[in-house]
Amino acid sequence: MTQEYKYDGNLTLESGAVLVQPTIAYSTYGILNETKDNVVWVCHALTANSQAADWWPGMIGKGCALDTDRYFIVCANILGSCYGSTGPLSVDPATSLPYFHSFPQITVRDMVSAHILLRQHLGIDTIHLLVGGSMGGYQALEWAGIENDVIKNLFLLATSAAESAWGIAIHTAQRLAIDADATWHHNNASAGAKGLKTARAIGMLTYRGYQSFVTHQTDEDFHKVDNYRASSYIDYQGNKLVARFNAYSYWCLTKAMDSHNIARSKTASVAEALSQLQQPTLVIGIDTDMLCPFSEQQFIAAYIPNARLVKIKSAFGHDGFLVEVKKISKHLSAFIKNIRHI
Repeated sequence: MTQEYKYDGNLTLESGAVLVQPTIAYSTYGILNETKDNVVWVCHALTANSQAADWWPGMIGKGCALDTDRYFIVCANILGSCYGSTGPLSVDPATSLPYFHSFPQITVRDMVSAHILLRQHLGIDTIHLLVGGSMGGYQALEWAGIENDVIKNLFLLATSAAESAWGIAIHTAQRLAIDADATWHHNNASAGAKGLKTARAIGMLTYRGYQSFVTHQTDEDFHKVDNYRASSYIDYQGNKLVARFNAYSYWCLTKAMDSHNIARSKTASVAEALSQLQQPTLVIGIDTDMLCPFSEQQFIAAYIPNARLVKIKSAFGHDGFLVEVKKISKHLSAFIKNIRHI
């Protein structure tokens, strides 16, 4: 069940803009122990929500790698999203109207600032394991650098320490698709819906990749000249996202991903920023990931002093971090066994 925390104060963003009494939606699983040292915090990716057990089935629950009988698991919806936390569809206190296009630009670091507010509200002083895949990994890396003493261990999947030129180019293409939608500049909740569908189509190509489409979406009937299986799949995925997400949030969050660089305004290089993370860290990459290639995880593991690197074989590309639960659980369980103190 999703809960909400309304911060009784203002959150100043990196841009200098201020969110007045921001709301943070979050979900918890399991029970916080008396010593409050059994916390596992999961940071979610681009279009996910705080209900991590729903979008990561088999990973979170009784008897799973993230065992709810042992751990108190928290997942907070990120700022800018449309699943309960303050975002473009929220009401601007200054106008009493939804923000829509006036919602301020946010960064991954701003998202982490909101996570910290929630951590403090929940009375959590120590996070035993911080988990993040894809954009969730961006948050985890930023957070580990900001609160090095609070975060004891890290688990990073299919992620990078700084957004690549490739990732920025993809996000720009997706925003161009939204901008090309004639409804995008209207001030209503459904603005840009067709553009969002196209943006999702672009994203699906990078989430799965060549081999996944050839393996799973090739038509057996090679005589047909239209209505291809791959076309139907892309159309379906676009409609599916439009039904549950929002173009304003997609625009806002892809902009936030573009800003991701853990060295920004902190150190001389990304390598130096990584070298300052002292937490025992498990880094997992997917061999077919074309959105955030394995070389990105190799780089992370090369510079975090106490990191272990694992490559998983998968036909599912970047989405393998969500799909390959059994393979991931095997390595995560071994890592947890080594760091366990509770």
